[in-house]
Amino acid sequence: MSAPVLVINSGSSSIKYQLVDGETLEASTSGVIERIGQAESILTHKHEGEKHRTTAHLADHAAGLEAMVAAFEEHGTPLSAAGLIAVAHRVVHGGERFVQPVIVDDEVEQAIERLSALAPLHNPANLEGIQVARKLFPKLPQVAVFDTAFHATMPERAHLYAVPAAWREEHGVRRYGFHGTSHAYVSRKAAELLGRSPKEVNVIVAHLGNGASVTAVERGRSIDTSMGLTPLEGLVMGTRSGDIDPAIVFHMHRQTGASFADLDAALNKESGMYALTGQIDMRAIESAAEAGDRAAQIALEIYCYRIRKYIGSYIAALGGADAIAFTAGVGENSAEVRAGALGSLVALGVHLDEAANAAGGPVISTPGSPITVMVVPTNEEGEIASQTAALLRS
Repeated sequence: MSAPVLVINSGSSSIKYQLVDGETLEASTSGVIERIGQAESILTHKHEGEKHRTTAHLADHAAGLEAMVAAFEEHGTPLSAAGLIAVAHRVVHGGERFVQPVIVDDEVEQAIERLSALAPLHNPANLEGIQVARKLFPKLPQVAVFDTAFHATMPERAHLYAVPAAWREEHGVRRYGFHGTSHAYVSRKAAELLGRSPKEVNVIVAHLGNGASVTAVERGRSIDTSMGLTPLEGLVMGTRSGDIDPAIVFHMHRQTGASFADLDAALNKESGMYALTGQIDMRAIESAAEAGDRAAQIALEIYCYRIRKYIGSYIAALGGADAIAFTAGVGENSAEVRAGALGSLVALGVHLDEAANAAGGPVISTPGSPITVMVVPTNEEGEIASQTAALLRS
């Protein structure tokens, strides 16, 4: 590797990691540590195609990262001999302050902690990973790369909410958007598939996973995206409701006496496809729908309809699109969702090739279609490593 970067994505009870070349974006090693803090934690470590799974009690993130280091030593190249140029961290919310990757110091740590008010489910866990890694790798630069940064180019017409000025000015209420590393990478790869520069094309990226968002990318810059102040707004997702009338929260508070914390949890963790079908695995939902399960059939219609509305509105916002790119777990693997999301967009220049869609692409529109539709595997860790290498070069 010419620019090896250890990429860490620290969650509340998990750590995902990859050893990625910041120049080629290729990963030699990856892994995930799950159930941190529980009686039995699980570490799955993959090196050059071989998978190794171990279980142990990992009390906290410090123990988790130490177990990761041990896994590198036992299976593959020890991190001490990998020639690392940096440790890079995914941070969900950068607010208005962080619009580019930054080298972490004490002041940056404090700023990320303050931003936890905007992302209480994500930033504290991201920060814990940073703090542990700074102690574990004291001689290496620690770089924070923010999910929100790619969307910092949104114009005011897209990111301002029509709410009281004090909310916006004193409490940071606005649209921020998320999945920025994925949208940046996929929009750039889509331009490559078209044989053009990112600055020459307009691309709509549909990142469809358990979390899902759509972004309008105009000549390489995000101009609108479906997620908002938090990742709750926008599409119907695995356990998130997506767009709803905000008054529903107050209605349910009055009707049931539920606390706002409980309602927050319900909309983030108990809604979406889970609320409609009892499942979040799209493969299981599609199988149930095919078998005649009416709830699954309706849920799929709702899921695809919401995507279709956003894609249509973003074609209008862009004044026309050159490409639509589907990515992430559902976007890359579900031909049925892709077809459903594009079903009535023929009038806007979208002509789906059913056979190509069933085969998974990369191009799934008919030859000569005014808008090229494609499937582009995302590489968020590669994008984080690339941005980290670029920051260190500069």
